[in-house]
Amino acid sequence: MTTVDLADPPVTNPFTGTTGLPRTSEGWTQLVTPDGRLHPEVDADRDALGRLTRDLYRGMRLARRLDDEAFALQRQGELGLWLQCRGQEAAQVGSVAAVRADDYVFPSYREHAAALWRGIGPADLLRQWRGVAHSGWDPEPYSFHIYTLVLAAQLLHATGYALGVQRDGSDTVVVTYFGDGAASEGDASEAMNIAAVNAAPMVFFCQNNQWAISTPTASQTRTPIHRRGAGFGLRSEWVDGNDVLAVYAVTSAVTEHARSGNGPAIVEATTYRMGGHSTSDDPTRYRTDDELKAWRARDPLARVEALMRAEGWSDEAFLGEIQAEADELADRTRRECLALEAPDLADAFATVLADVPQLLREERDAFVAYRASFLD
Repeated sequence: MTTVDLADPPVTNPFTGTTGLPRTSEGWTQLVTPDGRLHPEVDADRDALGRLTRDLYRGMRLARRLDDEAFALQRQGELGLWLQCRGQEAAQVGSVAAVRADDYVFPSYREHAAALWRGIGPADLLRQWRGVAHSGWDPEPYSFHIYTLVLAAQLLHATGYALGVQRDGSDTVVVTYFGDGAASEGDASEAMNIAAVNAAPMVFFCQNNQWAISTPTASQTRTPIHRRGAGFGLRSEWVDGNDVLAVYAVTSAVTEHARSGNGPAIVEATTYRMGGHSTSDDPTRYRTDDELKAWRARDPLARVEALMRAEGWSDEAFLGEIQAEADELADRTRRECLALEAPDLADAFATVLADVPQLLREERDAFVAYRASFLD
């Protein structure tokens, strides 16, 4: 019988140059406290760390501004639905910034901050939610797959893709995002098991935002999600998901682990969904004002702002530049959304089969005639 050594080999902490990641008494990795103080073990070059922090902050601010504008567009009837990522910017930006541009990402449906970081623009992000296309963008140029609305299905898609790049001899790592609700799906367990058995070069990144629509995490699992991954044989990490530097460090470490042929890893980033599950959800029906207030005090953007002030990494000029860029992005988001027009349904008949048969042509003609029979 062959046994597998599941002991995690040491990885390099990108901020200390040493192996291992500092953990709090709770057991998770945290490098910046909620009031903006650096962990004493962070021993990186301050100028380089300042540049990285400013870049991450920029990504988070732009994502929040796009998110707010899309929310307003939905409320004004310009989008059919929108799922906010407010509160989860650190988890998304910190993780996607830590992997290579050619590492392939499989998102769920809320990874707007990660998509924006990869260069996907407002029109592509909004197209699906405006109802003018089944998906928003061509994944290939961005190494970023289209959104998956079926819970946990993207974990199996990602695992299959990872097995493919593994057999191609590539050193690409595949990253897949999912939530605490998706972790309860059977597809999640199957994907983690298949990935572990095949030592797939994967990072499973769980954004535990505390609520699966209206079901709290405590009602879904008796153990932390990252421990479940360990049971399948994945390297497992738990991180403060509202601490962008900690997320960056942990994701860097597990990506190195996977890229080096040591098999897949899982990261549980504990964060919070500040808005509803979607714009059709009323979170006041199932969570308290006190809970929301407590998590607002842990706002990931406010934490970075406090850190940059304390370290002297920002000034009014820098903040003004970010504000101007965010305003321009909001304007662009609105313009591009309103410019998205619904496709001509008659064109759908031409894309069912490569060679359009006579019957399909007749059906198209019948549809066009039927549509023309209506008064303007």
